[in-house]
Amino acid sequence: MKLSREIFWYVVFGVLTTLVNIVVYFVFSHVLGVNYLISNVVAWFLSVLFAYVTNRRWVFESKSEILKECGLFFGGRLFSGVVDTGLMWLFIDVLTLNDGISKIVIQVIVVVLNYVISKLVVFK
Repeated sequence: MKLSREIFWYVVFGVLTTLVNIVVYFVFSHVLGVNYLISNVVAWFLSVLFAYVTNRRWVFESKSEILKECGLFFGGRLFSGVVDTGLMWLFIDVLTLNDGISKIVIQVIVVVLNYVISKLVVFK
């Protein structure tokens, strides 16, 4: 039962984190006219902050030391953030795909990667 509760809340907050990421990206890149890579980094940071708080409290119900856990969380997310930004560059600059479609497709990959990192490394 615990695993299904955990997965349910991870999916809920994963969707919300993805929405935070996409909305911040589009506001910065399309409304404010900021370079897409810089917009992606800002969106990454704000969505990771949101994800840490929600994952710690509601998904994994962690009671671990917050500074160590937060460091592991941001470290793991830094890896997926590099993957995210690298794929954005590849999809947009190399493959010349639409940035909106690219952002959404890449976020699906990142959500799966982040779950694995959170489950196996951060909130084990």
